[in-house]
Formats: sequence, structure tokens, C-alpha cells
Amino acid sequence: MELLRLLDHPAKEFTPIPFWFLNDRLEAEEIRRQLKDFCDHGVWGVVLHPRIGMDPRVEYLSPDFFAGMRMAVETAAALGMRVVLYDEGMYPSGSAGGLVVKDHPELASRGLARVEKPGAGDRVLCRTEKGCLVERFSGGTIRGIHFGEDDGEADAPMSADILNPEAVARFIALTHEAYWREFREYFGRTIIGFFTDEPSILGRNVSGMMPWTKDFDAVFQAAGGDLRGLEGLFSGEENADTRLYDRLILEREGEIYYAALSEWCADHGIALMGHPHRSDDIEVERFFHVPGQDLVFRWVSPEGGGCAGLDSTMAKCSADAARLMGRRRNANECFGACNRNGNPWYFTGEDMKWYIDWLAVRGVNLFIPHAFYYSLAGARSAERPPDVGPGSIWWPYYERWATYMARLSCLLTDAEMRTDIAVLCRNRDLRPERAALLFEAQRGFQYLPESVWKECRESDGRLVCRGRSYLAVIGERELFPSVPHDCAGIMPDVLCETPQRDLRVARFVRCGRECWLLVNEGENDIETMLTLPAMKGELAQYDLWHGESRRFSAVETSAGKQFRLRLRRRESLLVFVCESDEEWSALPEAPAEPVRIEPLFSLVEEDPAENRKIYQAVWNGQGGESEAVLSVCAEEMAELYVNGRFCDVGFWSPHRLRIPGGYLTEGENRLRLVVTGSRANRYGKEKVFYGLM
Repeated sequence: MELLRLLDHPAKEFTPIPFWFLNDRLEAEEIRRQLKDFCDHGVWGVVLHPRIGMDPRVEYLSPDFFAGMRMAVETAAALGMRVVLYDEGMYPSGSAGGLVVKDHPELASRGLARVEKPGAGDRVLCRTEKGCLVERFSGGTIRGIHFGEDDGEADAPMSADILNPEAVARFIALTHEAYWREFREYFGRTIIGFFTDEPSILGRNVSGMMPWTKDFDAVFQAAGGDLRGLEGLFSGEENADTRLYDRLILEREGEIYYAALSEWCADHGIALMGHPHRSDDIEVERFFHVPGQDLVFRWVSPEGGGCAGLDSTMAKCSADAARLMGRRRNANECFGACNRNGNPWYFTGEDMKWYIDWLAVRGVNLFIPHAFYYSLAGARSAERPPDVGPGSIWWPYYERWATYMARLSCLLTDAEMRTDIAVLCRNRDLRPERAALLFEAQRGFQYLPESVWKECRESDGRLVCRGRSYLAVIGERELFPSVPHDCAGIMPDVLCETPQRDLRVARFVRCGRECWLLVNEGENDIETMLTLPAMKGELAQYDLWHGESRRFSAVETSAGKQFRLRLRRRESLLVFVCESDEEWSALPEAPAEPVRIEPLFSLVEEDPAENRKIYQAVWNGQGGESEAVLSVCAEEMAELYVNGRFCDVGFWSPHRLRIPGGYLTEGENRLRLVVTGSRANRYGKEKVFYGLM
């Protein structure tokens, strides 16, 4: 079966592609060692990300800088890896590490300010009752690649005016063209994309100003705007002029910045990748060949929920934008500084599993983990932690994580999503409250941003847009009055015996088969009778974490096929339809419930330096070829050994650790449980409990 072949051994193109923080002196031997180590752990791509901590003697985009980059590109090519170039010296993108503005101060970021009295250099635009509106340099900066160039520090590079075509042309000439000169033979082969990172019009560390650019007042007035109405930007009072301003700024950002980068990448055989400034910036996603978003700072979280606030829309934002444009992939720069309780490095395996599933069930099919650190020496370990790769406690077993992300990426790439509901939205207004209701009711939907409304049409009570039709519409009732604006009569993707607000569902067709990706987004197990819409063919399941398929039986009802679902905390499951009885019969039967053992463990050794506790137990019982399972509550990573043989490792509690058949013998069995705690105990602000609970 093609679907199972793809999932059992996902191709390298579906690898996670982590940010690799190049944050120290770049040595050829160390570069080769780390990249080989990545491959050995199932990681076949990297984003080459210059990061704070680089050798202060090496200037950004200098010959010495490119010497280090060449080591990385050539090594990656030799290993068969994929490389994504990063277009900035730290972030936000668009300033070439300050070089755009260096010797060209007129290209610095500009803003619109309201002041009582204009200052030196201010250009007065108009006077209002509440003050004077002026154009001025924003004073914004970016984060640099050397110590002393961070936010608020004296040498922080100046940000450039990305609404100014001259500044953008200089940015491309300094950055993109330089990489092209150095590595043109690798473009389109090893090098697959350029990553642009949350470009900011004003730059960082700016307050009390709104985005602007040189002589933008003429553009605004030519479009019918009244400058005096822009007082509303500062008072928070929306009016026709503020709405016009928002539209014109958005259009200008797209035309001047994103379009220029997109065209350059297309002309040079690679993809524009990365993400815009905000989680709900959906309109500029159309310029990306791989639309993307950025999940950072625990904006959504297991404890806070995944459906509240504007950031809860980011995964659907990139996935739906990609679908509208016919793009195969969409990406998320995930896990960045997603620490618990503000404690650096307190990011757990169960957190990572939750975030991966949160992204995937909403359609993300390219994971860009933030980040793998080249070096953790000194202050580097405190710069936007944690390291979710080699510096993590789970690195010895990272191939399991890489394969899981690759399976999800493979599953969701080239999938045809089943969505009966269209949600009409505007840029920076993706209706998170309505989206939450749809998620919690297991109803699939597609965002349709304002820019495509003119392509939509009503046909036989449906909304049709770009070859897809929808049975119902959310929002803007007056635009499409003949299409239902009530979802009550539309069958959800699944029917639950009782409401299951924490069950997330993605319904799609992959390899010609109807599929449902089920994710438990809550903190408790889900147990319910689940009904899938009426269809032909028997059902099968695929455990994406373990890579195991099996057939199972469902009861035919008038509403469809019904079966009992048990989805444990942090679990996901793929359910799919077999094309024939023969195909179904060829799959393994659902295994019998494994024997549960419950030995009494005692702490025998503790290594505080490694945040590790070792427990031992003796279990007397029968041996045999049947699998057994040990369920334990422990923080954080638990490794199980039986009679000296490694059995399994778990990353979230309660751990269900498998003991293969034949590992338990008749009589006395010695069990060893190794529990490793969070790296927050080494690098964080506070100690974190670890061990058996």
C-alpha cells in the first residue's frame, strides 16, 4: 500500500530543517562533526542562521564570514543534506546586518509620530487638535551577530526602510547577490531556499510610532486619504482613513519587500521561505513559495490552550494560504523560547509533542525547530533557549522525533483537505473566536482572505473559489447571501458520542484514501464512541509515533462507521479507509492488550550534575513472547532496561514503556529505570523537579 510505504520510510525531503545557530568561531572539523551528527539522528536539512556570539573579528558578509558558510554548504552537499540560507545577520530581516543603512543613513526605517512640537529632522505632515503628525526616522534597530549588538546595546545595527525600493534593492544586492556569487553551483540542489525572518517596518525597540516611508503622504492622499484622519492611529479610533492606511501599508510592504525577494528567489531556482511579522499576516503569505509562521514564547501552550487569541490562528494561516496558492509545503519555525513559567530551558518532551501535533493537525507540513545551537559556551546558552537538538536531554533518541515529524510532513504534503466551511477573513483579523468553535466541534474550514473574495462566486447554494466549493460561509453575510451562514446542518469531520472539545481532527485524502488525523490536544485521555461519515471500505489505523499499522473493525450505523476511540494524553492517530477487503486483511490485527507490570521501584543512585536519577526494581512473573508494558509517572525522560537490555524510552507522563516479547524471563527480573530531568536545572533560573512522581 503506497500510503504505508511512504509513512514507514518517509523520504528525506520531509525532514525537519532546524535553525542551526552559528554562534561561535566556525571551525571546519566542528562543522563536519555536527552536520554528520545531525544526519545520524535523522535530520537532513538545516537553516544556516548567523547568530549572536559569532567571532567578533568576522564581519557579517565578509570573506571570512563566507569561508565559514562555505564549510557548511560543502559539507551539507557531501552528506546529501538540504540547506536553507538565512537572509540577515540575526533578525528582523531587511537590513543586511546594518549595512543597508551604513553610508546611506537616508535608508533607515521611518515612522509616523504624533508630537506636540516638531523636532529637528521631523517632516510635518499635518496638524490636528491633539498634536502634530510628523514623518521621522524611527531609530529602530535589529539584533546583530556579535556580543554588544543586541537590543538596547550601543552597537545594535540600524534597521532599514523596507517600504523604500532603494533600501530593498540595496538589501538584495548586499545579501542575496553575495550568496549567489559564493554558492551559485549549489542553488536549486543543496540550497533550496532563502529564509526571511519577521521583517519589521519600524525596526525593534520603537514605541509611539506607526509604519511609514519617505513621501508616503503623497501615496496616501492620491488614494483619497485625509492625513488628519490618521490621528485615529494614535487614539485607537478606526475610521475610513485608518482603514485606507492599513491597506496601503500592507500593499506597499507586499509590492516593495516581499515581491522583490520572491521574484529574486524564483529567478535563482530556490524558494522564498520564512514568515511575516505577525501570526495573522495572511495576505503577504502569497509571496512565499513556502508560506510560513513562527511559534514562539509559548503564545499558545498546553496549559493555556491552543484555540485562544490571534496567535492560535498561525498554523491555519500558513497552511490555508499554501492551499489557496497550490504550494506543496508550508512551514513553522517552532519551539523558540517556549519555556514554562518564564524559566529558560524549561521546555519538555511533552511540550514538544504537543506543539508538533498542534501544528500538524492544522496543516503544517514542514517543521523548522528553533533551534540547534552550534555552541552553548558562556552567554550563548541564554540566548533564546532552549536547544531542542544536540543540547537537549532527548538528543540520543532524536531520530524518533525526526521520523515522527517527517511522517506527519509526508502525510500532509500533497493531501487534498476536506473542508466544507469557508471562513472569510481580513489580514490581521482571522476570527480566532469563530475558529475556536469550529476546532472544538471537529469542523474543518478554509480561510479565504479578502484578496480572493473577488474570485469567489455563488453556485447552487455553494461558495466556489479557485476550484473548491464550500457548503457554508462564516463572516460577511451580505457578500454571499445565497450560501448558508449556519454550519448546523453540515456534518462534522467526525461525530462524537459526547462533545470532545480537546479532540482535533484533520480530514483529507492522501494516496487516494480517505484519512482522518486525530489529535488529543488536552491534558486528559479521550474516550468516546466515534463515528466517521458513511463510506465504503474497511477502516485501519496507523500509529505515527511508533510507525505501526493495524486493521480494526467498526460498526455500520446510519451515520457511518462507529468505533470506540481511546486517545491518551499527547497521542495522535491516523485512521484511513482501505480500498479492498484484501488490502484490509493483509494488515496486522489489533494486538491484544499487553500485560501490565507494576513493580515497586527504589532510588539507588542520583547524579545531580547530569540531572539523573536511577531506580531499580525486581519483578517476579512469567516470561514469554508477549509484549508487556510498564506505566510510570516520571519527570522528564524515562529509559527502561530489563535484565540489562534496553527496552524503551518515554518523553511524557504517564510513560507507557514497552517491553518486547522475550525480554522478561521466568522468575526474577531486574528492572532499571533511568529518569533524566530538564536542562533548566543546568541553564535555567530555577531548579525543576525530576524523578518518579
